[in-house]
Parts: sequence; C-alpha cells; structure tokens
Amino acid sequence: MSTNGFKVMDSDMHVNEPWDMYLNYIDPEYKERAPVGVNQDPVDMNTALEGDILAPFLAKQDLESHEEERYRLDITHKKDNEYIQEGIERRFDPVSQVNAMKVEGIDIGNLYPSRGMVVAGVDYTDTKFAAAVARAYNNWLADFCKDHSSKLKGIAMILVADIEDAIVEVRRTREELGFVGIYLHPNPIRGRNWHDPAYDPLWAECQNLNMAITFHETFKCNLPQAIADRFYNEPSKIWTMGHVACHPIEQMYACLCMCAGGVLEKFPEMQVAHLECNAGWIPFWLWRMDEHHEHRIEQASKYLSMKPSEYFKRQCYVVIEPDEGPAKYAIDWLGNDNFIFSTDYPHPDSKYPFATQEFLKLPLSDETKRKVLWDNCARLYSLSV
Repeated sequence: MSTNGFKVMDSDMHVNEPWDMYLNYIDPEYKERAPVGVNQDPVDMNTALEGDILAPFLAKQDLESHEEERYRLDITHKKDNEYIQEGIERRFDPVSQVNAMKVEGIDIGNLYPSRGMVVAGVDYTDTKFAAAVARAYNNWLADFCKDHSSKLKGIAMILVADIEDAIVEVRRTREELGFVGIYLHPNPIRGRNWHDPAYDPLWAECQNLNMAITFHETFKCNLPQAIADRFYNEPSKIWTMGHVACHPIEQMYACLCMCAGGVLEKFPEMQVAHLECNAGWIPFWLWRMDEHHEHRIEQASKYLSMKPSEYFKRQCYVVIEPDEGPAKYAIDWLGNDNFIFSTDYPHPDSKYPFATQEFLKLPLSDETKRKVLWDNCARLYSLSV
C-alpha cells in the first residue's frame, strides 16, 4: 500500500481489549483477582481491579453527577459511531483493525493497549500478580496479531514491580511471541525514577534483544502524576486542563532520566520512544538539559561523555501529531531522524481517519515525510521491511 507515494507505519496504534479479556487469559490462580471492564461497552477503558475502578474516564454509574464527563462521552460516542462503526460492530477484532488501517492508508501498525493502559498504571505490591497481569495481556495480543503478523506488530506490556520477572517477560515476548518493543508508563514506580540503577538489567536485556523501549502516558493513572494534586479535584476542568498537561510533562521527566540520567550512556544501542505527547517541547527541553550540563560539567562528566541532546539524537524518537504545525520548528532545530508518526486509533482524540492526510499537509519536505512516516519508525522497532 502507498499513500500519496509514501509507505506509512503507525508507531502508536491502539487495540480495544474485550471487557473480559483478563478473565479469559490470566493464570487460573489469579482469575478471581483479574481486571474486568466495568461494563461491556467496546469503547470504554474504565476497568475494575480488586474493588477499585481504574478510570481515565469516570465509571458510568457515576456519570449522573458529572455533567462534563457525560458530555464528553456523548461526543465520543457520536464520533465513534461516525468513523469507527465497523470497529464497534465487530468489537474491535483483528479484521476491523486491519480494515481501519486500509482506510487510513497504514501498512504496519504497532499495537498498544486501551484498558491495559490503566491496568499498567498501577504500583503493584503483589509482584507475582503483576507478572500474571502482563502475561495475560501479552498472550491475548499475540493471538490478536497472529493471523495478520505482517501488518500487526505487538508491543509488550511490561510491569516492573519485580525487575527479574520483567526481564523474563521481555525475553518471552521477543523470542516466543515475536513482539518488537515494550511499553512502560513514564511515571515513577516503586519510588524509582527511570535512571535508577535497579533498571539496568532490564535495559541490558532490551538492548540485547533489539526491543524498543517506549513510554506512553495515560490520563488519570494510579501512579504519581504531575497533574494529580492540581486538577483531579476539578471535574469540570480536568479534561480541558489536566489532559493538556499530563502526557507531555511526564514524558519530559522520562526523557530527562534517559538522556541526562546516564541510561543512554550505559546502553548506547538502546532505542527509546516518547509517544502521544507532541513534539514541540523537544528543542526547549534538550536545550535546557544541555545548558545545565555545561554549567555543571564537573559533576555531569562523571557519568556522561556527551551532551544530553546528543544521546537523544543518537537513540530517541518522539511522535508528531498529524496536524502539529509547530513540529516543523522542532525538525528545523533537531533534524528529521528522531520523529515518528501515529494515528492513536481508535481513541476519541485520534485524528482517524484523516491522520495521514493531515500529516501530509504539514510544510515538510518529502524526504522528511518519508522518514517520519516510515524510516524512523522502522529503525525504532528494528523492522527491516
């Protein structure tokens, strides 16, 4: 397939898991504790876990007291019914996923969770249960992709409550399931930032296996989040204000850890992506990291041999939103090797089915469009296609 002469790879396409997926895939000993959708609506991400509702969107039983949330869901369902009716009718099965890709002009989709986003956004104290939750999702995703393996690529959910369990799952999903990357929240877990040396064995395994490391935030996760103590208590403004902040700010922290915290110095072949966070902040953030590096070179030189921006240029990627006009200035400043494309299908803030069309309208050269739509993403996920 070619769209206006360009091959297209979606770096961050989502599945919508069935409400009872974990019940069907989790190890039998954990079935009574399995995450379960709060209802069977195929577009609802709200999920119950051991009595708690993990809710990027408020549970439907609470909607009557939250006018803003009910309005948002009404708008979402109107859009869903207009643009992704086949997905809703087929309950987002693999056939509807591939058909959606045809409509948008996508050749390969790298798949991320929806309900699993909130399930992964928990600081699990029972590490074996956490490992079982991750295995269940990954086994389901492998089944989802298996009949369309040339088009659908799995990204493994990795929960790091126990680093050794996480390493085992990275190896299994790469060697047995054929996945091409791992998905992590950018937020701290167990009080550890991502440059904590405890993660070094995990990074080493990902580097050894050519597994991309990708960070993806979700709204209102149950981990420490920049917006939690500022906007969560304002239901009428949490979408119009809180959602603006949570994705890019948490990714800025993760980027700081990887580039200025010494992770990419230790693991020079590792590939890292920051997804669904826009790209316009990159010039400022890299410049600020470099400025502090220069002012404190005596301390920084003890664990960094280059400026933080040079690690980013060598090993990192960030998603351009399809209609993100300011991304042009980020590319002008950094070059065109570190930016990738995403539709975010089928989420309500996705530009689907016009994402590719909108991206092609950006004032970018054909060379840059080719790199963003295909080459850079193929390099990130080690796909020689």
